[in-house]
Amino acid sequence: MNILIIGPSWVGDMVMAQTLFVCLKQRHPDCSIDVLAPEWSRPILERMPEVRHALGFPLGHGVLDLAARRRIGKSLAGRYDQAILLPNSLKSALVPFFAGIPIRTGWRGEMRFGLLNDIRTLDEARHPLMIERFMALAFEADAELPQPYPRPSLRIDPESRAAALARFGLELDRPVLALCPGAEFGEAKRWPASHYARVAERKIRDGWQIWLFGSQNDHAVGEDIRSRLIPGFREEAVNLAGATALAEAIDLLSCAYAVVSNDSGLMHVAAALGRPLVAVYGSTSPQFTPPLAERVEIVRLGLECSPCFERSCRFGHYDCLRDLPAQRVDEALDRLLPQPVEGV
Repeated sequence: MNILIIGPSWVGDMVMAQTLFVCLKQRHPDCSIDVLAPEWSRPILERMPEVRHALGFPLGHGVLDLAARRRIGKSLAGRYDQAILLPNSLKSALVPFFAGIPIRTGWRGEMRFGLLNDIRTLDEARHPLMIERFMALAFEADAELPQPYPRPSLRIDPESRAAALARFGLELDRPVLALCPGAEFGEAKRWPASHYARVAERKIRDGWQIWLFGSQNDHAVGEDIRSRLIPGFREEAVNLAGATALAEAIDLLSCAYAVVSNDSGLMHVAAALGRPLVAVYGSTSPQFTPPLAERVEIVRLGLECSPCFERSCRFGHYDCLRDLPAQRVDEALDRLLPQPVEGV
């Protein structure tokens, strides 16, 4: 059985999609899974043993280009028995339709009747977690999901990791605290740089080094965090935001002794790498997209106005994050790492 997955457009969602792939392999051990998704997602998919091929999708997010979708669909004709769509958009249903894939499965979304022939109606109360909504598409409608839920787990190639360490001149002579202070969704998911700097300062005093991760858009906040450290400490913090490819970021995150992150794609990557993780939540909720790992501490204030799921604070104060002190994260790290790290 050959299955085509139409993948999501966000890093965290792609990591969580592995739960669906695991369920498909459990149900159909001999199936082959290909994922059609943006090219940036290839480093994630290549680290998932359940995926046979990552198929790069050339169109940008939100671009219709009907002719291109028809051409891509026709190129895939006759290759798959089923398509499973993770996005709920009409556009995402076009390629499987043009490919003539016999079974086209997805949740009811933007007027997709006719494009899909296995349409599911979502009961949000029954499936409150995003991974449940992904996993349910591996089974018949109304089937009970198997317990325990699978967790994403990304493979690391030691040679690739060594190359990334060498490229950036990084050493593992001291434990690494990885900080992920960005959030592509918006400011309402960003814990302040001043708070990250306080956490970094404490760990540097304890003999750790700090690696900052993120996209090019996060480089400035990484520099802001470094600038708040006193001379001598500043040199112990390396700003990798915007310098690494996603593949390198994944490999380097796997070296971390612990990670502190906003609710972001890198948070889910860190969880899938099994790193001890402190996840800081403000405008969003761990009841929908929690990091799926064993060694996780979630830190949030839970104000009356949150979660609002807004990109920016409607009141302009961002209290759900600004009022969350660094001490809370320090205490969470201590719970995750109760014993002194060897060599410190």
